[in-house]
Amino acid sequence: MVFYLEFNMKKEDCFYLGKVVRKHSYKGEVVIKLDTDEPEIYQDLEAVFLNLNGKLIPFFIEESLLQKGNQLRVRFEDFITEADAERILKKEVYLPLTMLPKLEGNKFYYHEVINFDLIDQNFGLVGKIKSINDSTAQELFIVKNETGKEILIPLIDNFLVKIDRTNKQVIVNTPKGLIEMYLEED
Repeated sequence: MVFYLEFNMKKEDCFYLGKVVRKHSYKGEVVIKLDTDEPEIYQDLEAVFLNLNGKLIPFFIEESLLQKGNQLRVRFEDFITEADAERILKKEVYLPLTMLPKLEGNKFYYHEVINFDLIDQNFGLVGKIKSINDSTAQELFIVKNETGKEILIPLIDNFLVKIDRTNKQVIVNTPKGLIEMYLEED
């Protein structure tokens, strides 16, 4: 898999691929635990970015082997000792957003729908999606309406009607009263 390598890559232009979890040998090899349902897509990478002290630094791959499902054994260019491997342990691994496989239909990446209009089939235009909270038990669309009020919509398959990429809209069908409860005066 080839991509144009930018040396000033920013985190917001990348996606999290995984983390260097352990050394593999005394020859500088490491194992990256891939955070993906399709690890085979990433078995032939030429380079990745590692987060070193808040900066994304390119690392070129000489050899890699997919093992144990989602673990990628890697030998980076110029890594020949255990000490080389030791200095990148627990570091996060990133790739450019351009390398994400395209999703179709109602499947989407969270970053993809930011600033899309959220439209409820019963209520109408709710507002713009500002972010998605995935740190709670239930993922939530965080939507701001035109008055600046924040409205939380659970990201539930049964609510999701359509992702309209052409018109930058997420269409949902929420239970009656869910949106209105956020709009009631205090």
